[in-house]
Amino acid sequence: MNCWKSVNINKEFGFNRVCLLSLLTGLMSFLVIYLPLSIMHGTTQMIDLGFIPLLIGLFLLPAMHRLMHILPLVLLYKRVRVTFKFRKRFTPTFTYQCTSKLSKQTSIIMAMAPTLLITVPAIMMSVIYPGYFAYLVIFAAVNIGLSLPDFLYLNQFARAPRRCVIANSKSGYDILIQRPEL
Repeated sequence: MNCWKSVNINKEFGFNRVCLLSLLTGLMSFLVIYLPLSIMHGTTQMIDLGFIPLLIGLFLLPAMHRLMHILPLVLLYKRVRVTFKFRKRFTPTFTYQCTSKLSKQTSIIMAMAPTLLITVPAIMMSVIYPGYFAYLVIFAAVNIGLSLPDFLYLNQFARAPRRCVIANSKSGYDILIQRPEL
């Protein structure tokens, strides 16, 4: 196997730029989603749950985002090493390392999973339940902001050759292709 490309988004774009773009993407997605839904729901009475449940939900959202990356790997019977730890003794986080190489399709499904399993249902539920639509739109927008690095990796995976293998490395992903026979 030859390495076709090593992909590390933080090294390619810079960590601060990725964080800033994620923040701006989340803010823009909130505006783009909230405005049409507020017009659609009109003067529907909002159900106020308070600030504490919103903070708890936003606090747990990054961990749920990571779990949604792990879910397709578990469902496809891939070997995954999951480590649960608290960052700075306060923030729960999961790190995962796939011990086997993944196909291009599996990598694309893994990158798209949080968007398909958190964002899309949150937007659909905000249409169905107008009383909670503001909370659901906030969760969807924050998840879209968290998904920006996934979209950047997805762009690289989509450009990879058809029969490539993607290996998870410590610094990102390595896209491997079969060495041609001499």
